[in-house]
Amino acid sequence: MPEGDTVWNTARVLHRALAGARLTGSDFRVPQLATTDLTGWTVRESASRGKHLLLRLTTPDDARWTLHSHLRMDGAWRAYAPGERWSGRPAHLIRVVLRTPGAVAVGYHLHELALVPTGEEDGLVGHLGPDLLGPDWDPTEAVQRLAAHPEQSIGEALLDQRNLAGVGNLYKCEVLFLRGVSPWTPVGAVPDLPATVALAQRLLAANRGRWTQSTTGSLHRGQTSYVYGRRAQPCRRCGTAIRKEELGERVTYWCPVCQPEQPDTPPPG
Repeated sequence: MPEGDTVWNTARVLHRALAGARLTGSDFRVPQLATTDLTGWTVRESASRGKHLLLRLTTPDDARWTLHSHLRMDGAWRAYAPGERWSGRPAHLIRVVLRTPGAVAVGYHLHELALVPTGEEDGLVGHLGPDLLGPDWDPTEAVQRLAAHPEQSIGEALLDQRNLAGVGNLYKCEVLFLRGVSPWTPVGAVPDLPATVALAQRLLAANRGRWTQSTTGSLHRGQTSYVYGRRAQPCRRCGTAIRKEELGERVTYWCPVCQPEQPDTPPPG
């Protein structure tokens, strides 16, 4: 699943391609927007909020609207030069095409695609917690939101976008490994919760502006993570085989030695 830094990068790609330009055509391939025509509208900016993309536009009569999309597991936006071959995904996955004199933006397999007045954006993203990569990032509020449910496992709590927006499965696993915390530890038993939140923000911020996500400092293939995607491989610290289990609706990776379970914490499985 695209995480907060990937969505941030995608928003910047769209901003560079479209911002300030007037749309010369649009093609929506979803039922709810099939007859919508944005020709003549101007793209003001492209922004991200957690894992949500917000393309803000202005109509010829100066009304302000937002095209909202969510990438979920498999969505993507690509920007092409006019006349360039669209090579991002199969054509049947295209959900929207936006054309300007200088670029063509194509959205593949997008979810929750909606066009709303910009003043009503809060109805789509207002439930989200502080955005780890947003200008209004508030670590104190993020910690407070996590701490409000002390019985919830920290692994599930970090993925709950209502607590803090932008953490996905990769960063959840990596943050907890680096902090030496079992994913099944209740939030209330996590030592130094503010340090866990601060680390999550630093890791996402370090990967802004590049598509290869790394938490180890290496960009070489097979060396970019400590535990994520490394089931049965040796822990980079202690050599113990990395484990993989279900946690809620997601899988989680962890080292049973470097991330010991807290007393009274139910074992995984």
